Amino acid sequence: MDVYSKARDLGIDLEFVDGQGLRHVVNGERLRAILDGLPSPSRHPYLKQPVVIVADGGDCRVPVDAEANGIGWRLVERNAVLARGRVAGEAIDLPRSAAIGTYRLELVSDNGDTIDSIPLLVTPAAAYQGSFDRVWVLSVQLYGVSSSGNWGIGDFTDLAALIELTADWGCAGIGLNPLHALFDDRPLECSPYAPNSRLFLNPLYIDPERLPDFPGAWLAQHREQLGQARHGELIDYAAVAELKFAALRHAFSIFRRGRSQSEFEIFRQERGELLQRFACFEVLRRQFGPLPWWQWPEEWRRPDDARIQAFRNGLLRAEVEFVEFVQWCAAAQLQSCADLAAERGMAVGLYLDVAVGVQAGGFDAWNEQGAISRGLSVGAPPDQLNTTGQDWGLAGFNTAGLEASGFAPFREMLRASMRFAGAIRLDHVLGLNRLYLIPSGASPRDGVYVEMPLEALLGVIAQESVGQRCITIGEDLGTVPDGFRDILAAWGVWSYKVMMFERGHDGAFIGPSGYAANALVTFNTHDLASFAGWQSHSDLRVKRELGLDPGETDAMRADALRAFEWKLREDHIASKNFFGAVEFLAHTPSRILAVALDDLIGLKDQPNIPGTVNEHPNWRRRLPVDLNDLGRCIDLDALRHALRDR
Repeated sequence: MDVYSKARDLGIDLEFVDGQGLRHVVNGERLRAILDGLPSPSRHPYLKQPVVIVADGGDCRVPVDAEANGIGWRLVERNAVLARGRVAGEAIDLPRSAAIGTYRLELVSDNGDTIDSIPLLVTPAAAYQGSFDRVWVLSVQLYGVSSSGNWGIGDFTDLAALIELTADWGCAGIGLNPLHALFDDRPLECSPYAPNSRLFLNPLYIDPERLPDFPGAWLAQHREQLGQARHGELIDYAAVAELKFAALRHAFSIFRRGRSQSEFEIFRQERGELLQRFACFEVLRRQFGPLPWWQWPEEWRRPDDARIQAFRNGLLRAEVEFVEFVQWCAAAQLQSCADLAAERGMAVGLYLDVAVGVQAGGFDAWNEQGAISRGLSVGAPPDQLNTTGQDWGLAGFNTAGLEASGFAPFREMLRASMRFAGAIRLDHVLGLNRLYLIPSGASPRDGVYVEMPLEALLGVIAQESVGQRCITIGEDLGTVPDGFRDILAAWGVWSYKVMMFERGHDGAFIGPSGYAANALVTFNTHDLASFAGWQSHSDLRVKRELGLDPGETDAMRADALRAFEWKLREDHIASKNFFGAVEFLAHTPSRILAVALDDLIGLKDQPNIPGTVNEHPNWRRRLPVDLNDLGRCIDLDALRHALRDR
């Protein structure tokens, strides 16, 4: 099979149009680098499709090859056989009684050996839609929250205080940056969108003072370090991590000596094998130093259940248990915030962000080597705002591995965030349809699009969303294929509407009636200018100073500002500041409006400038206003007036 046939077999687009309208024809050399990083798809000698998706209660006919006639089949859930029969004709008619869930359809030989197998998803008709009308949520970069009580980084106690404060403002929830586990021993790698694992939480958000029996004497001994960690405009992640992990180890030593461990053991059992693997990985990672896991000793390059169990019960048992304890503390504190939001009547509660991929050297890529392609980086081709393209440095899922595993890795990723949230946002939801993959070391211009199993992934989202009663919002910005948003909507995945981009070909802003009802609407995102930066052109100046093409001239920005003010006048909105934008968005039928805390307090700098690493303090800025002073800093009367229809 030649390279082009192999590429088509793996769903690689041999030509595509980028965000600047330029056509790319992919050559053989480019394809070989991609093919080297993708697993080969499973061969199905008898079953004619790699996965079956059926709505709950619907008919299910699975097409088979003519040579399958007379071969036995069985429908399996885990190790239990739910139905069986023999192939007769061109299709297998499966029973309609299977509940919502994930199964395997297997063809078996007369001696019971499996000779072909595919996953079968029985799904709800659509994802969970919520039970509220039109509400608003506050978007916050949790790490940047300032308070007199935190240890130099916003934490879950600050989140609880925000819930208490904003519930009185009529807020329906708090939207947060990803809370995924990072590499806590690499302070410069602080982007919440570049996780070690999307399955576990970042321990730096734990408030050690809320841990059981945490002694005040320890705080007194470390008062000077606490003061240093809290000082300055930028977060000192190294200082915070050193201080918090020292405190967590102290808390762990107290916990092991005294308290009942029944709740901890329940947590360990609930999280099961994944938690054990993560804890062992974290201990091994420190043991082997800077080496990536594919350069570890051979026996540890792939997780092995027996070896993992022996390691957990071996000489480093306390270290492994410490990692598990830390995750238990993080989960308990985040769950208490979710519970508080429900108690305060917040219709959404926590709105959590899910990163599009993971770092190749992290736990998820080690744990799921079949389903995650560590040698290929997810990104985007050139577009108007990023004229050289983007390489996000993240490894993503691949089709063959997901299908072979019955989509379990994708399911676990969703469940990890949904268990705490009333809504989640999938960053770069276009990746469910196709991923733009770049070979390691190549330019973003040298990537290719690889098709993903969209319908199956949406089916899993529907399963988990309904099961967890969690709304799913897809960040559907960028070059969107025709009909893609219609498919998302049919499955109940909400759209993500950013006012900055909602403009017609003539430059005019789209009116409120042009926004979808099942959508989250916002003025900007963490990767775009704040309102104050946009209005003052400061974002353009900063990008030019950094040597970046802002993708927009000052004249174009001036036109955008005039168009903005024109639209507000047309909608009879007097305010031309951020509250005018909020009032405009409040008029849309979109059921969730996200209001950024950064914009409410008038910050000019955006949290992140794509295309920079150390040139700009991405993800490190601390809010200049203390949490206790927010109510006095924000014009609450203006905010309530702007949101009076919600």
